[in-house]
Parts: sequence; structure tokens; C-alpha cells
Amino acid sequence: MKRSTIASLIGLSISSPVFAAETIALDDVTVKANRFERKDTETTYASEIHTAAQIEASGAATLYEYLAQQTSLNASPNIGNRATPAINLRGFGTENGHQNVVITVDGQRLNSIDLSPSVLAGIALGNIERIEIAKGSSSVIYGDGATAGSIQIYTKNKTGVTISSSLGNFGQKNSYINAGFSEKYIDLSVNLAHDSHDGFSKKDETGHKDQFTSNSQNVKLKIKPTDQLRFNIEATSSRNDVRYVNAMTQDEFRDDPRQVTQRPFSQTYTHQSFNSDQWRIGGEYDVNDHVRISAFHYQEDKFSEFISSTPSTANSLYKGNDISISYQSDTLSLLAGYQDFDGSRKSFSDYSPWGTSKDETTKKNEAVYVSGEYKINALTLSAGARNEQVKYRFSPVSYAFGPVTGAKKSEDIDAFDIGANYRFSDSLSAFTNYNQAYQAPDIDRLFTFGGGFNGFLDPAKVRTLNAGINHVSAYNRLKITVFRANLNNEIYLDPTFGFFGTNSNLDKTYKYGLELQDSYKFSNDLSASIIYNYTRAIVDKETTLDGSIIKNKDLPGAPRHTIVANLNYKFLDHASLNLNHTWRSTAYAFNDFENNFSQKQDSFNSTNIAINYQYRNLNFFTAINNIFDQENSVQIADNAIYPVDFVRTWRVGMKADF
Repeated sequence: MKRSTIASLIGLSISSPVFAAETIALDDVTVKANRFERKDTETTYASEIHTAAQIEASGAATLYEYLAQQTSLNASPNIGNRATPAINLRGFGTENGHQNVVITVDGQRLNSIDLSPSVLAGIALGNIERIEIAKGSSSVIYGDGATAGSIQIYTKNKTGVTISSSLGNFGQKNSYINAGFSEKYIDLSVNLAHDSHDGFSKKDETGHKDQFTSNSQNVKLKIKPTDQLRFNIEATSSRNDVRYVNAMTQDEFRDDPRQVTQRPFSQTYTHQSFNSDQWRIGGEYDVNDHVRISAFHYQEDKFSEFISSTPSTANSLYKGNDISISYQSDTLSLLAGYQDFDGSRKSFSDYSPWGTSKDETTKKNEAVYVSGEYKINALTLSAGARNEQVKYRFSPVSYAFGPVTGAKKSEDIDAFDIGANYRFSDSLSAFTNYNQAYQAPDIDRLFTFGGGFNGFLDPAKVRTLNAGINHVSAYNRLKITVFRANLNNEIYLDPTFGFFGTNSNLDKTYKYGLELQDSYKFSNDLSASIIYNYTRAIVDKETTLDGSIIKNKDLPGAPRHTIVANLNYKFLDHASLNLNHTWRSTAYAFNDFENNFSQKQDSFNSTNIAINYQYRNLNFFTAINNIFDQENSVQIADNAIYPVDFVRTWRVGMKADF
């Protein structure tokens, strides 16, 4: 039935319109993931765009909710932690996928140098102007970690004042204030945001639920002394406190996913506090109508603490620079640049009565790149290359479980991308590109779980071929992409060796799939959209650390099918409804590389509805997530299940614009 539905939608997208096209025109969509602003139908790479209007209509309260419900990304709480969600793009798996996609906000890289996913809780959804997801072709601009692609988030340059607040069940509170002004020589915008809930599970033995609190502040300042010169300053502060649940057996989960599991050393929820202070400063200078010079400095200070009887802390400092020069004319666009990233983490763990462990680990990246596009009538050709040096240094201070010596290593890695786009007509175009990307191991891969130095792993390398078509009419927007990616040394945790597993490389893996996006506007009041992904992620050949041979097995944690369907209906002059359903198929549990566990990762289902009513400058809204109370989860192994998005939630609120 699902196949026939998808086929019908494809047929609908290329059939003749039944309404007057001029009355239901769709807006153009522009992208700039490669730093050349283009219509998405004219680029040489695959992309997915989400605008502020789509975000507002969705009814989502947080960035995590929007990514999980409305995009092709497989986003889920990271072992229950929504503030740092796990993200799977193009079959890299829920466990490691976040390390294979680069995430930026206004150009600043959010990826960590350790296993921690990016902190997205500090990005207020109401402050986002646009989200771009570039697939399989971001390695030249973004380098290390862009093996699956990249996500660029752009925040608003606010003029005026917007205030929004909502309340919901489980103690949900979400509010933000956006304010700003624009004058001849200066633009200034400020955002304050709060998000919290009292917890979805029952109280643990300390009386706490799996509650969450996040407070963030953002300020953007642009100074424009002349039409050619612009200075930019942006700062963001985020304070987060979260408790998340422990693993359950399958019987416990089916009996009551809200219950507190009783395990040795784990009767209480994991309690983590983490803060982030980041800023960027830089400027752009237009030398003439064709040449622009840009230079930016980025810095982020992160602090994380696990609060328990055996506390551990990590203090990370990230610094980076991005300097580029670009040339643009009607036919030729060129970009050359230099980037560096210096990340360090100081860790402390108390293993009383055995002692404490302290160390400092650094990962430094330095890269040069060049990229260009050339237009010949209806044909656009693109090419780019990047060279990156990665240096590691591990400096132990003390170790509870015995002496450990320091270590250091460097890697020299290359990336490239070539592509083409041909426009057959104003409505039909085709594109293809061939990309080489890489992932240098994060610093946690240097260690064994439970203490000790693991040694250095090889960087993962991937070559991806993308091909697709765009068909755009006044009433319909269709994009279809197919891809194939061949990998060497994909990085993973080998569960066969050591009590907690051991970090290692998969010898050979490959991924292939089909991606479909379609938006259809039936009338000015009714529209629908669908995103469908079919992805196969295969372990072609691997000899595990215990000597087992893995051949032609599915990569765990990577579902084959994803569907995101939306229906938008303006049922009154000032009232609209958005109905959404997100479905992901079953997958193998994280540790099931032999594909033979008795339990699999269940499919994910969530049906969501949002209603908006506009009265003058006031917008009243309500949203219900997971209407049918689907009990969703993340499966690590047999009888190791983490409940996620497993309850029905609702909220009501109001937004005012001045």
C-alpha cells in the first residue's frame, strides 16, 4: 500500500494542473551551502530546504522536534537526551550518524571533537530563518565530518518585536522574545528563549523525573560603515540541565515505558548539566562588483558535568578562523579559503576509592580549499578541492587505573567534488556530482571505555555519486535523487571485544538509496508535501576484533525507509491546520552487526497536528504531538531499550508581533 501511495504522488506531481497556475504559484527556493547563492533547481548537489514559514506552520516547539518530525533526518534523543540529539543522514546510523554530518549556525561549526552530539537546545526555533540540508557533497567547504553532508542553520535578522509563550502537559513551558532594528549603519537583533518540561517518566528514588531545562540568549550586531564594508558580531549563551532514563528490558518497556528500571548502580536517572558560550566576529569587504574578502573568528567554551556519586566533568575550548576570497560574475564564480579549528578538552573523573583521572586531549584542523562554478547557457559545471591536516595530542595528568603515557599523531587528508546541472527548460533540470569526503576520528575514539589509551584509528573515507532531477511548476515542486557511497574504514564501536566494546574501523562498507521530495499546491488554501527516503547501508567486509567475519550485513541503527507527510489546510481566512505523520521502518539494534539478535529496533511512528489562528498582530496556536500515543524507542541490544517520544503531548500558546 505504501508503494502505491508513493507512486500515486509521483504521478500526481507530473500530471496536468487542475487549477489556474497563476493563482497558486509556489515560491522560489534558494540555497547557499557551497557559499554561492543559487536557486535549488540550479545547483549541482542534492539539497533539502526548510523556511521560517514552514517552521511556524509545523507547530513544533523546539529545533529537535522540527528535525524529527518534518525533515528527512532520522533525529532522536541521544540515549534519551533531546538537547543533544542523535542524527542519522544517508545511512550512517543513529549511533554514529551525528559525527558524519557537519552542523553550522550562521557559519559557526557546532560539531564536538568528542563523541558528544552538537548542542541544539540553545538554538531557539522561533529565531531560525532557514535550514538547509546538503546531502553527500559538502566536504570541500566543511571538511572533516561532512561524509554524509551538512546542515546549515541561519538565524533571523529581526526588525520589530516578537513575543511567544506556550504551556502544555508534563509541565512543558516554551517561550521566546525576538527584538531588533535596522538602520543605515547598524542592524541589531536579540533573542531570549526558555524551554523546559517536568519529565515524561515516573519519579526515581530521589524524587526526580526525566526533566529538562534550557535557557539561551543570542545577540547579532552588524555594522555597515559603507555599502562595501560590513562588520559582524554574534554571541550565544546556553544553559542546560537534563535528566534522562536508563535502559529497559523489552518486557519492562512493553509493560510501562514510563517506569523506573531497577538496576545495580542505576536506580536514578542520569543527571547532566552542560553550558555553552560561543561568539564570532568578522567582516566582509566588497573590493568591487565582483570580488569579496571575508574573515571570521569563532570561539566556543563548553562545560559538561555528570552529577552522581562518581562525578565527571569536561571543559572544552574551541577556536576557529575562516578566511576567504570570492569572485562572481554572470558566468564564473570562484571561492578560495583557509580554515583552522583548534579544539581542546580537559577531563576529570572521580573513581573513588581507586583514585581520579585527569587528562587534556586536543584535536587541531587546518585546511585550504578552492571551489568554482562555470555557466555555459543552460549548463552549470562545478569543481572543488580541499586539503586538511589533523593533529592529535593526548596529555595524561593522572590515571586512576595505572600509568598512561601521552601520544600524538597527524593526518593529511584530501577532499574533492565535481558536478554538473543542466536545465532542459524553466521547469525541468538534472544534476549530478561526485564527491570525496572524510571523517577524522574524534578524541574519544583514542580511549577504551573504562579507562586506558586505545590507540589511533584510521580516518574514514567515502566517495559518493549523486544524480537527480528537479521538476518545478506553478503548483508543484519535485526533487528526486539517487546516490551510491563507497567507504573505507568507517568508524564504529566494535561490541565483540571488551566489556563495553572497543573503537575500531569497518574495513569496507557501502550505502545507496533514493530520496524523493514533493510539494503539491492544490489551491491557495490546500497543499500537501511528502519526503520519502529509501536507504541501504551495508557492511561489505569486516573482521571484528574477536576474529569474527562480517559480510553483506545491514549496518545497525539505519532504517531502510523514512516517510514524512504533511497536509496544510487554510480552513478560515485567518485559521490554518497542519497535519503531519512521520514514520521510520525497523532497523537492527546498535550492537547487532551480525544481524542475528532476537530483538530489533522498532519502527518509529508519530502523528502530529497544529492549528494556528491569526487575529491582527496576535497568533493563537495549539499543537498535539504523537496523537495516537505510539511507544517509540531506541534499541541498543537485546533487552537494552531507551524510550523516546513515547507519550502524547499537547501545548497551547500565543505569539504577538509588534
